[in-house]
Amino acid sequence: MARLALIILLFMNLSQSFTRIPSSPLSIDAVNRRQEKLLKLDNSLGLGPGSPVFLRIFKEPKELEVWIKKDQQYVLFKIYTICYYSGTLGTKTRVGDNQAPEGFYVILPSSMNPASNYHLAFNIGYPNAYEKAKKYTGSEIMVHGDCVSIGCYAMGNENIEEIWTIMVKAFEKGQDVINLQIFPFRMTDQNLQSHPQSTFHDFWLNLKEGYEYFENHKTPPLVMVEKGRYCFK
Repeated sequence: MARLALIILLFMNLSQSFTRIPSSPLSIDAVNRRQEKLLKLDNSLGLGPGSPVFLRIFKEPKELEVWIKKDQQYVLFKIYTICYYSGTLGTKTRVGDNQAPEGFYVILPSSMNPASNYHLAFNIGYPNAYEKAKKYTGSEIMVHGDCVSIGCYAMGNENIEEIWTIMVKAFEKGQDVINLQIFPFRMTDQNLQSHPQSTFHDFWLNLKEGYEYFENHKTPPLVMVEKGRYCFK
């Protein structure tokens, strides 16, 4: 019996180590300052603190959406204005192209960077499986504070502190990964028709499938890569 209890304790400790969230005096201070305001917004929307989180970014009109799970679906929690991103519409394909990525990503607790040169940051996980299959190059692409960037999404310090706090609380409550979807714009037929000559048009049609899945189900899809395309279930 004692041996079984020891095994359980070791397993619990290992599990906790895998989900430990990096922190710094700055990140701890940010969470302490921001959590009360965010809890009030949680309560006003009928959400539990630390509920699962889902993120979407739209280059146009420079918005980051935070969605939080309520019952079996996600509800829009808040929209944050992106202060700056480099490049134009279209995804990143190589080191030095100054483009900010578009696609489907997962954020792990270990992706959080509390000691960023740009206040606070999290690594989006570029290149993902799709991008590796395409042999796209580049690394260390972040969503971070401040208002300068080359290939990243700069949110400003106040916005990144709130987003960081929301994500940390979700990880602390047990969320394993946070899904992040990044689009050039809201993937409507009208917006796509506004860019018919773009070299990214077919790629955007593929992104649209994942966009529509969430719009229809209000829960992020399982994203896979098959034959050089994103697939969704």
